[in-house]
Amino acid sequence: MAGGKEPIEVKFRLFDGTDIGPSKYDPATTVSALKDFILARWPQDKEITPKTVNDLKLINGGKILENNRTLAESRVTIGEVPGGVITMHVVVRPPQVDKNRDFVLQKSTCIGMSAAACKTNPLISME
Repeated sequence: MAGGKEPIEVKFRLFDGTDIGPSKYDPATTVSALKDFILARWPQDKEITPKTVNDLKLINGGKILENNRTLAESRVTIGEVPGGVITMHVVVRPPQVDKNRDFVLQKSTCIGMSAAACKTNPLISME
């Protein structure tokens, strides 16, 4: 490994409790490269599937890791047990909502209602 640093063994815990890995990484590996690895190995049978690395968030020690930082810069350390495996949690960003589509749905929901009733309906946001 580069710089004589020990590799870091990491597994990725998905939202449903299944894991990808563990695999060993150089401490100079970027978070973005880890996300590429996860995306390439994402189980095809999952209901929620990320499309790009931007759809993924990695969490370690309660902190969201930044794409441009390395494992070493992110202060990912090997656990107290020598040779221990670090578990990172993977969160998939929900798909972006088309605001124009939502506006049309809101307007169509108000059809047949008075303007006052539509504005005061807690189920309809007119933002």
